[in-house]
Amino acid sequence: MSTIEIAGKTIELDADGHLKNASDWDENIAKELAKMEGIEELTERHWLVINFMRKVFQEKGDAPSIRKLNKESGVSTKELYELFPQGPAKKAAKIAGLPKPKGCI
Repeated sequence: MSTIEIAGKTIELDADGHLKNASDWDENIAKELAKMEGIEELTERHWLVINFMRKVFQEKGDAPSIRKLNKESGVSTKELYELFPQGPAKKAAKIAGLPKPKGCI
């Protein structure tokens, strides 16, 4: 476990580099996490995915897989990879302040 200073807060990270406490998350932290992941600006489509992931996490207790994102968020797999290159479910979960989805490497 490690900590980072982000958006004026000291935040704990889990072993995968995701927020240890989802309650530490806010939109400013999401923007900074996105920049750390190489995404300079979060568009409306990014926020659609992020908000969908957070909603599913709140309802089910797990971050959704890429398959669930593709089937239920209204964003195609191709677009997910364009929005969140190199592992969209994992990267989107990290930006959304959620643990790594089960099934992600």
